[in-house]
Amino acid sequence: MLRSLIDIKPRDVPFRVALRNTVAVVAPLAVGLAIDQVPAGLAMTTGAINTMFTDQPGPYRQRMQHMLMSAAAAGLSALLGILVGGHTWLFVLAAALAGLLGGLLVALGPVIARVGMTSMIVLIITADMQVPTAHAPGVAALIFAGGVLQMLMAVAAWPLQRYRPERFALATVLRQLAEVARSRPDASQPPPVSIAAMDALETLHGEYRSRGRAMQSFRIIAELCERVRIDLLSLGDLFVRVEDPGAVARIGDVLANAEAILGHLSDAMRAAEKPLRAEQEVATLGSRVDALVQAVDTVPGTRDRRLLRIAAMRAQGLAGQLRALVRNSDWASSRGEIRAELADAKLPAALRPGNPLQTLRANLDLSSVALRHAIRCAACLGVAVACERLLEIPHGAWIPMTAAIVLRPDFGGTLRFGLLRVAGTFGGLLLTSLLVHLVVDDVLPSLLLMTLLCFGFRMLATVNYGIGVAMLTGMLVLLLAFDGIPPGEAIHMRVLGTTLGSALALVAYLLWPTWEGQRANIALARLVDGYRAHIRAVLGNDIEALRETRTAARAARTRVLASFDRLRAEPGRTRADKLATSESFLANAHRLIRTSLSLEAALRDEGSLPRLPELATFASQVDEALAAIADALRSRTPPRVRSPRQAERQLAKALTRDETLAASPAGMALADTCDRITDSIDTLAHLLRQARTRDAEAVPGPAG
Repeated sequence: MLRSLIDIKPRDVPFRVALRNTVAVVAPLAVGLAIDQVPAGLAMTTGAINTMFTDQPGPYRQRMQHMLMSAAAAGLSALLGILVGGHTWLFVLAAALAGLLGGLLVALGPVIARVGMTSMIVLIITADMQVPTAHAPGVAALIFAGGVLQMLMAVAAWPLQRYRPERFALATVLRQLAEVARSRPDASQPPPVSIAAMDALETLHGEYRSRGRAMQSFRIIAELCERVRIDLLSLGDLFVRVEDPGAVARIGDVLANAEAILGHLSDAMRAAEKPLRAEQEVATLGSRVDALVQAVDTVPGTRDRRLLRIAAMRAQGLAGQLRALVRNSDWASSRGEIRAELADAKLPAALRPGNPLQTLRANLDLSSVALRHAIRCAACLGVAVACERLLEIPHGAWIPMTAAIVLRPDFGGTLRFGLLRVAGTFGGLLLTSLLVHLVVDDVLPSLLLMTLLCFGFRMLATVNYGIGVAMLTGMLVLLLAFDGIPPGEAIHMRVLGTTLGSALALVAYLLWPTWEGQRANIALARLVDGYRAHIRAVLGNDIEALRETRTAARAARTRVLASFDRLRAEPGRTRADKLATSESFLANAHRLIRTSLSLEAALRDEGSLPRLPELATFASQVDEALAAIADALRSRTPPRVRSPRQAERQLAKALTRDETLAASPAGMALADTCDRITDSIDTLAHLLRQARTRDAEAVPGPAG
């Protein structure tokens, strides 16, 4: 709990984004004060604040749609809140329905979930404002207009910087590829480029992508980045496995040169400049690759020579991909034409947005995390609204509003956000108490303080939620002061509402929990299924399926890592043991997928792998073994896995019989990869048997 209060994350909100969001929040209030229309200014400011966090990176069309959706949801919620606010039981029913629908929206992703939470908050706030129902359409329209203003500020640069999101997405991938070349991540760890690559893929190929000649070049670069990633990971793996110091140094030289090229390309892409420094580095890469190739025959030891031949092949491929990257990164040069042509690609199935209604319908089951969260939200909001109305708590809307903000689908998130919200509220009250009495009677200093607090809130809310809440507390006290509510009264009701609302959210979760310890195995099983499909495509010579299976495996890996983060925050005696076992299984699963990199690279270079009956038999047994491991994870039973070792030995003998094939890069990669795939499968089965034995002996705790 203490760590959650003091944990500081890297800032991910650019200065320009925080600045434009702040202008959209403060400008309506300033105009309202100037023309003596404070209520109208406050309504627009409320809409701008609620839409602010939907201003996320991505294509401009996607950003516009999400922000319009958020603004419209806020406006409709305001209209409903004002209409039912004077009728207690109608308000209770509306709050419960808003909690149910808003909570269920977590099934559609974080952006849509944020829209659902915003709708709940606006409904509660406007119902407590006691606005005459005749004014409801006007107030709702002003709140919607504030959100539209925020959206217009976010997309204002669209005509002038049409491809900025695409350039920045690719620059991020290139920078993280440079980090892969520098750090040479261990095979048990996921490469840092995966999430960035998925985001770039959606930006470049998704339904909201830009259209134009430059997009062809961007897509070529994205495809080249994927091939560079494979070569870098393969070389990094060989860097660790080769024992000869001279050979290791030569591989390291190639990787260092690649790091410099990728770093310079990232800088040039972000600045939309010609990659001059990258061109200079490419000129030196050829000599380092040649030195690596020449070292193959001088290295003692059969094993090192075999590994170094694979490394030389990968280094030559990497050099070619880097040269192509530099050429295609120069799309804005004086040549002005893009030489390469690439057919328009569709977003991979793993990233395609499904039908929202089908997704929601699939989650209408009590085993669904989304439905359980929705029911908790409905119960919390209904109880909180009924209590504050029946007990006639002054400005009691803080209680259901805080409950809506704090309540999360997982225990760790609910506890962390509750603690941070309480801590941030008290910190913000101390800050506001020191400042508000000095400026509250003077409009200009109050506006300046509001501007500073809004900017700090936008910049720091993702760095540390507690610090962000402290800034938000000051903002809300000032807004209430502009509306005529004395600061002392606002401070008192916020302390009471925040404390009670946070406690209510935590109690609701504890009364009907959804423990992640019971779901981590399902996420791991889906990961194994993803890796199984990718390895089946590699061993089956299915180049067309590689992109789909790779993306699906990345998405599954991201879900597993998120599941482990939630599991860490759960109580229970068995939680630590289960987490350690799951992390060990995940590390070995990473090794399994990394073993196929050299083979995938060879498949792309050669066009196909040797079509041997022994390879087909081995591929079939690998597929059966991984399917058995996934089934064992789902059913929590010991795995019935037949090791593919015998089929691997038969394949190795078949490769040895054909001397030409055995000496070819594809043959060497095939022999090495199949041996390592077999080792990984045997290790995964062993770990799972050990885990099932411990589970049978252990007394289960609350985390499962």
